[in-house]
Amino acid sequence: MQAEKTDTPVSKAGWLSYIPYLWKPQVFRMIFLGFSAGLPLFLIFSSLSLWLREAGIDRSAVTYFSWAALGYSFKFLWAPLVGRMPLPLLTEIFGQRRSWLLLSQCAIILSIVMMAMTDPVSSQHALTIMAIAAVALGFSSATQDVVIDAYRIESAENKYQALMSSMYITGYRFGMLASGAGALYLASYFGSSSDVYSYQAWQSTYLLMALCMGIGVATTLLIPEPDNSKANASEHTFHYREHLTLLATFLLAVIGIIGCYVITSEPAESTKALLQQLSHNQALSSTLTEATRLGIALSLAYLIAKSLTSAGFVNKHLVDDFYVTPVKDFFARYSTKQVILLLSLISLYRISDIVLGVISNVFYQDIGFSKAEIATVVKTFGLIMSLLGGLLGGLMAIRMGVITTLFLGALLSAITNLLFVLLASMTPTIEMLYIVIAADNLAAGVATAAFVAFLSSLVNLSFTAMQYAIFSSVMTLFPKLLGGYSGTIVDSIGYAPFFVMTFVLGLPVLVIIMALSLDKSFKTERNQHPENQ
Repeated sequence: MQAEKTDTPVSKAGWLSYIPYLWKPQVFRMIFLGFSAGLPLFLIFSSLSLWLREAGIDRSAVTYFSWAALGYSFKFLWAPLVGRMPLPLLTEIFGQRRSWLLLSQCAIILSIVMMAMTDPVSSQHALTIMAIAAVALGFSSATQDVVIDAYRIESAENKYQALMSSMYITGYRFGMLASGAGALYLASYFGSSSDVYSYQAWQSTYLLMALCMGIGVATTLLIPEPDNSKANASEHTFHYREHLTLLATFLLAVIGIIGCYVITSEPAESTKALLQQLSHNQALSSTLTEATRLGIALSLAYLIAKSLTSAGFVNKHLVDDFYVTPVKDFFARYSTKQVILLLSLISLYRISDIVLGVISNVFYQDIGFSKAEIATVVKTFGLIMSLLGGLLGGLMAIRMGVITTLFLGALLSAITNLLFVLLASMTPTIEMLYIVIAADNLAAGVATAAFVAFLSSLVNLSFTAMQYAIFSSVMTLFPKLLGGYSGTIVDSIGYAPFFVMTFVLGLPVLVIIMALSLDKSFKTERNQHPENQ
């Protein structure tokens, strides 16, 4: 059932009353699973961007690699398979959740090793191999996220869920620190710099990152499988063959998407050139062309899945049970106006941060900061400020309500982007970098804490894994697509106008939040102290 909702979640319990719950095994173990989930992220984004930049890859090509993480945005497509489909032998030994955790973690390790063994400038096809490995890393990491979300929900009572989420986010941040600042320190220590590129240095760095994933594997082997009675059971019982046909349908749809991109590659380049001649705007031409390619590819994937279902290859009841029912539930619980506002808010809330974040490390390096300075200020100090911002955001949400904190987080995130305009327009100093990073990460921490609480309030507990996967996918899809063009946009207009653009992108979110707050029939879920649940 859906929990009672309100936007005035004031807890009368003191903060110290939460401390004993942090040492509960089901709560404490989430910090290690969070580390395992956070580690791959920067190996696709910022650390990989600096590696490719040091290797002499063009800025626009570097930012295109951010699309390798689109698996995070489409994970809802295979989330039901991960949640319900057993793995031969592994599920019998480890259980449903741990078997998928182990499989995804091994895939992550293999993807990182594949990246480590590829020098992007060694041959004509090396960059393509690197891109394939990065996509595989994004896909396997997104799969791990789906499993961890399901594991968290099923492994403890509702009263521990908020604390488990907090521990998970903390571990996630430390994983990002390891693959962000840690990777940059290691690459510098092993001898690679913006002046002298060393493939061996980056190879050793990524191999050590793969070794760090052993923390996640060890955790998976040691933790217990959740009590299956806590999982949401299906109303239907399906044979293993029917799961396999659904998996085959999904894989054929993916092949259709890949095939569409391969076939349209040359026409796309011609279209970009034609549009650029007409518009004299490279960024706009690339955006329109690639958006059209994505639309065609997704339409083809849908037609493949629809045709196979209509032909009886896939059990229609299985598709309805896995995919249709959770979506129908969301639309049934909210009015049409609320659905439009919610989907708009979810898809736009992180846009200013993500679009700026894709190129931020390249920006720091371009204006003269070294990898060591970036690692110290941006990654290490930035992590501390982000954790403080998250704590502040949680406190604000409890005392002021989720919607109010959501608005303030969005406002602060947009305003702090203007500080990057100042940094781009002046002679950069390490002191100014500290100020910009402190403000930016505090604002991001507040916004993230409020947004996670907000997304959790939208989920029906009967469809938690699937609906949360949808929300988190929608949250990053458009920002990541736009972020892939950030390098091209900067090449066209420069850094300062680009940062002003990211500020403007954050303003519509404020209007959407105000519209929701004025809708008296829409309220966010009550935050409760564990002892009160």
